[in-house]
Amino acid sequence: MTQTSGVTRTVRPLARSDLKATVATLARAFDDDPVIAWIFPDGRMRRRQLPRFFAATMRSASLRHEGGTEILMAGGDVLGGAIWVPPGAWMPSGWQQIRGLPGLAWALRSRLAAASSVYAEMMRAHPHRPHWYLSGIGTDPPAQGSGVGSALMQSRLVRCDAAGLPAYLESSKESNVPFYQHHGFQVTGELIIPGGGPTLWPMWREPVR
Repeated sequence: MTQTSGVTRTVRPLARSDLKATVATLARAFDDDPVIAWIFPDGRMRRRQLPRFFAATMRSASLRHEGGTEILMAGGDVLGGAIWVPPGAWMPSGWQQIRGLPGLAWALRSRLAAASSVYAEMMRAHPHRPHWYLSGIGTDPPAQGSGVGSALMQSRLVRCDAAGLPAYLESSKESNVPFYQHHGFQVTGELIIPGGGPTLWPMWREPVR
């Protein structure tokens, strides 16, 4: 818990009642993300469909892993969120994928094939050693640069260290790599999405003992 300009900031697990506000925050945070922009190249379509995409993915994944996804609250506002997947759960079962498909298909519409190619490439390169997987972290644009991302990162990483567990993520912006390096992650390679897609930077963090 921190206090900025008289407003107390608190990192806590996502609750079902937080879903609507968190989806709106993450949709704004990821509007300029290179992978999202490649999946939704039309800006109007992206702004319309991105909240639906986050709602579908968070209902099928975040709410299933209790305590995995965390949000940073300031007063009654959600300033950011971090979607963490616990060890052994990064690859959903066939049944889980089937259950989540209708919502994702509705959100992605004609861009389902493009999103599927991104997902397939990320899954192909994903490490199998047990770890916490940061599938997404975002800060509401007006709050960016104010420490929201660092607070969300540290909330999980201190527990990774206590449990002796590594962490993994893919950075979709090269400019964000130093931020993750500051928190102990190291680049392990480059992941290029086929068909003229963007580059991602897989990053791994060993626990600090």
